[in-house]
Amino acid sequence: MAHRGDNPEVDWPARPDTSLALNRMGTFDWDLDSGRMHLDPTALEVLDLRPDEYAGTPDGLRSRLAPAEAARLDARVAQAIKDGRSHYGAYVRSRRRDGSPTWTHIQGHILRDPRGRPYRVIGILRDAAHDPEEPGAGGEQDEGRRRMTGVVERTTAILAHARTVNDVTDVLKDPQALGHLGAVSVMLGIVDGARIHLVAEGQLGSYVPEIEYTRIDAQFPMSRAVRTMQPVFLVSRDEFETGYPLLWPYIEPLSVRSGVYLPLIAQGRPIGALGLLYKRDGDFTAEERNLLMALGSGVAQSLQRAMLFEQEHDLAEGLQRAMLPRRIPEVPGALIAVRYRSARMGRDIGGDWYDVVPLGDGRVGVMIGDVEGHDTDAAAVMGQLRIVLRAYAVEGHTPGAAMARASAFLRELETERFATCTYAQVDLSSGILQMVRAGHIDPVVRRGDGSCHRIQVAGGLPLGLPPREPGPTGSGYPVTSLELHPGDTLVLCTDGLIERPGSDHDTGMEELMAAVRGGPVDVEDLADALCDLVGDAGGGDDMALLVLRRRGTPNGSGGGPLRQRLDPGDTHAPGLARHLIRAAVAAWGARERADEIELAADELMTNALVHTDGGGNLSLRLTAQGRIRVEVEDTSSALPRLREAGDWAVSGRGLMLVQQLADSWGVEPRGGGKSVWCEFAPAVAGEAAGAG
Repeated sequence: MAHRGDNPEVDWPARPDTSLALNRMGTFDWDLDSGRMHLDPTALEVLDLRPDEYAGTPDGLRSRLAPAEAARLDARVAQAIKDGRSHYGAYVRSRRRDGSPTWTHIQGHILRDPRGRPYRVIGILRDAAHDPEEPGAGGEQDEGRRRMTGVVERTTAILAHARTVNDVTDVLKDPQALGHLGAVSVMLGIVDGARIHLVAEGQLGSYVPEIEYTRIDAQFPMSRAVRTMQPVFLVSRDEFETGYPLLWPYIEPLSVRSGVYLPLIAQGRPIGALGLLYKRDGDFTAEERNLLMALGSGVAQSLQRAMLFEQEHDLAEGLQRAMLPRRIPEVPGALIAVRYRSARMGRDIGGDWYDVVPLGDGRVGVMIGDVEGHDTDAAAVMGQLRIVLRAYAVEGHTPGAAMARASAFLRELETERFATCTYAQVDLSSGILQMVRAGHIDPVVRRGDGSCHRIQVAGGLPLGLPPREPGPTGSGYPVTSLELHPGDTLVLCTDGLIERPGSDHDTGMEELMAAVRGGPVDVEDLADALCDLVGDAGGGDDMALLVLRRRGTPNGSGGGPLRQRLDPGDTHAPGLARHLIRAAVAAWGARERADEIELAADELMTNALVHTDGGGNLSLRLTAQGRIRVEVEDTSSALPRLREAGDWAVSGRGLMLVQQLADSWGVEPRGGGKSVWCEFAPAVAGEAAGAG
């Protein structure tokens, strides 16, 4: 080939490869199915890549493109394929081996099979550094403007839904958001008194590990932004080094070349600062500065809203917890765990509560409830209702009477609020469980053998509503009784534990029962497992939970003592006592004498209820000699005596009947009252004695 001066002579007309090479225009061939991409020598030269540095895939180009540029190019190609176009083109900012910036233009032709599926892209890759003025100035600037504006708008829209500081930081730390902004690192600092607390940092390995706490008067760009309430733009590494020597040791080993620190201002005062770091050189345009300041304004509003939400929520939760019992008393014979979780979807206080009330004589009252609404009025009503129901229980009212009185109290408050509640009295010596329910969800019992049951408790109206006609008990709240054996677990909760978005209560109840059935035996561990059903984030409603496990090893024989409270006006107590006596006597191997023991106990209970004012306590136990002992204690000091009853007398035969049925009986003074007792020897023991 001839030479003319220092330039080689080229053939006429020039071959296409010569034309492309002289104009620094290379070619590429991209197989979409395999992911392989071929770059010719000129294309490698344009990208300042050696052949041994290129792995033959599109990822090999990314070493010369900024993350934001690579993301933009990917989006351009994807959009062309999605729209069914055959061509695309884009100017991208690239970087030479020495780090100096340049421009590259990429243009591709998309090949599709007969079904329209893209399978190959053939194109050119051109050095655009010598294009007139700024390459693709108009279109590229328009695209960059639209891109940054879109990023700010989308980020602001997402931040509008942030409810906590963590929500805000999660949005800012999202790598895709950083890529679209062109930043490689983001830092969020919150003003804490005279210091700035760094609470969020950007991509791992590229953030600046500033001190977690820095003073506002310190020589850091974030401190300066807060102090002056003006943005700080740093357009070169020299400005980092000379302006902020305390920060420079952290910046120097990184590829950061510029940055901006935006003050976050809410209601005229700084609440924090946002830092963005870049690998780009050069000043920020006026439009970029305006967009970044708009981003800072959106972040400031979201951050203030999140901080206020957390403050109000913490205050509400603290008030709620202050109205709940400060501690759960130790109850002999039972293990009890309680939990309360506030709602995370709202900032208002709730009306859920629980309580544990020791009642003496081995009995304990447990309650759980939920006042309608989520505000301070609901919390105030909850506090009053919990205290008054506790007082009625301590006074010795039956569960039905205590619930009826609490409902009347709530109506007298004239709050137009109602409440649901479940109240249970447990005799831990006998295992007798008496429950009343006021519009609340049913409790769950897990037996010692692992089986789980939803207890259908007869229910009355929610507390505070006008009463219906009173039922047989006269209270409107019927009592449901059952036996809680050693090792059995009672679970009471509010509906916040079983509510699921898009699901009904039955689905939530099934999940609860499955969790109880398969949960740990330890009450604390079981309570934690049940709370995991809604998670730490909680849901749209607050939740209260109470778990009670009767101590002892599961025992099918029912060998423990039995105790039953007898209250005047409680028509259910004698019938329940007779049922339990018969079951206990059978478990103790004295089924042959069950009728005699039941009849004698019935006479003693009737005497206590008819001839005394305060009712009494029935107990049934095995003595050390293996005899079955029935005792009824009352508060009357008058001692009973045997007397003759005429043919037409309506009383006087009780003790005579007891004397005839029992092997022995007697009366023992007990302080301000007395105990009337009788004992029975099991038939087998008696027969053995007679045979001897």
